[in-house]
Amino acid sequence: MSTDPPGDTTRIRGALLGRRGAGPYRAIRRALAAGCLIAVAGVPAQSPVAGAPAPTTVRVLQMNLCNSGRAGCWTGRALTRAAEVIRAERPALVTLNEICRDDVPTLEAVFAATHRGAAVVSAFQAAGDRPSGADTRCRNGQAYGIGLLTRLPAADSRYAVHSGIHPAQDVADPEERPWLCVHVGGALNACTTHLAATSRAVALTQCGHLLDEILPAIARSTGYAPTVLSGDLNLRLGDDPDVRSCTPPGYLRVGDGAVQHILASTDIVLCCTRSVGMGGATDHPALLATLVIEDTRPTRR
Repeated sequence: MSTDPPGDTTRIRGALLGRRGAGPYRAIRRALAAGCLIAVAGVPAQSPVAGAPAPTTVRVLQMNLCNSGRAGCWTGRALTRAAEVIRAERPALVTLNEICRDDVPTLEAVFAATHRGAAVVSAFQAAGDRPSGADTRCRNGQAYGIGLLTRLPAADSRYAVHSGIHPAQDVADPEERPWLCVHVGGALNACTTHLAATSRAVALTQCGHLLDEILPAIARSTGYAPTVLSGDLNLRLGDDPDVRSCTPPGYLRVGDGAVQHILASTDIVLCCTRSVGMGGATDHPALLATLVIEDTRPTRR
């Protein structure tokens, strides 16, 4: 059973598994979960224990831009509005669904400008196209899929990207749904996906496989990192199946009241969630949340 905050208002490998420890930040976790204290992205919080590593706060922004040019929700204005939201909210992690390949470098430039002096990284994974065996294409001919932008904690941070197509797909839908993760050292494994829209049963299977199979395999390959999964899961509270059916025990989950959700592993606190209007540029609001991440890496001696 998942642990939800009140209401339903966020080519390398990282993990989702592990128990919530009883370390010095238990009081912080409780206070944040109860009160949703506002934190500034990327600024370490004060540690309550002398000499202990402080937790880090990261603002996460999830957006479904409906930017293929083929869907009825396309307006041609989503990229402009997305840039405005990134400038205004200054997230440290942005997950993107229903985008074209060139949307990623366009938004990466905006993202980098809000984090001057910091190293940033971007990634893209195309959705598959079953009839052709190639990528699904936007109306402009570019590959269509999902993307991710994140700021690195230091210029020399090691990161790697892992991505693919979910093995389970709705055979009635020619679009094959993808997943994407960027692993930043032992600091964070940031993932996004856009699950099946034509079958909730398939969406649940995809979600379960990502959480139960793919991410643990990533962890075995590269070591543990606190993990966040943010995206359009096409599963709601109260649906059959319900989005909580694919939320691992102990995980925190927040959502936009519809199909976009942010899931966090047991050493991350999710707080301060709100929807951000997109001005009719797409059919989904943006979803913004703050993560508080404990530093679980071993202390060097």
